[in-house]
Amino acid sequence: MSDFNSSLVLVKYESLGNDYLVAEDGRALPLVPALCDRHRGVGADGLLLFDPDRLAVRIINPDGSEAEKSGNGLRIAAAHAVLEHAAPGHFTLQVPAGALEVRVLARDGRSVKTEVDVGAPVVGALEPVAGVEGRAVDAGNPHFVVFGEPVTPERCRELGPRLETDPRFPNRTNVQLCEVVDRSRIRIQVWERGAGYTLASGTSAAAAAAACLAAGLVDDRLTVEMPGGSLPVERRPDGHLLQTGSARRVFRATFELP
Repeated sequence: MSDFNSSLVLVKYESLGNDYLVAEDGRALPLVPALCDRHRGVGADGLLLFDPDRLAVRIINPDGSEAEKSGNGLRIAAAHAVLEHAAPGHFTLQVPAGALEVRVLARDGRSVKTEVDVGAPVVGALEPVAGVEGRAVDAGNPHFVVFGEPVTPERCRELGPRLETDPRFPNRTNVQLCEVVDRSRIRIQVWERGAGYTLASGTSAAAAAAACLAAGLVDDRLTVEMPGGSLPVERRPDGHLLQTGSARRVFRATFELP
């Protein structure tokens, strides 16, 4: 039988097809690239290091770098707090970018639906970068929302890595290709800093929504459509964005440490 001290408990969740491993043991940190490898590891878009005593979470990308914030990661951390630690109906999650309010709307088996205040993104002016036009958005982490390009996986995979590492973004950036469908709906494709092409991203949805709101292209309540699913976003009078969605626990596993 394996020694318990040489094992690591991992819980996998998904939200809109964006999947994260959750660990409560810091020994997971140096293993993140191996754990997130979809061919030789468990496979994930990143790892959340969760502190149940403080209700705090650190977001680690598959390449081992750390993100300031993740919208889907926050919903997953909130679901973990509810399912594994009986968190109350309203609580605060601590992330490197600050404290964020969470309201639990429903629980159905292994799924938890929450409303998360993801803050008030700061939107820059429309400007050209690497031959495309877009807006830099600070959503607690960096984004560049691109307009006027085909919103396709192929174009996202082509532009994403080029823009992520452009010299204009010394800390790299997340990238969204954005199309306004109507005043209540936009479509995006997402390239995540440190993770690559992903099916969905909560902060990317917030950044794209904020860019469209700043330009007067959409109303205060809108839906952001992504390959992994749709995410409702609402702008409050104070400029904060609320996101409503579910996260689902996929499995719990014990990983034997090397």
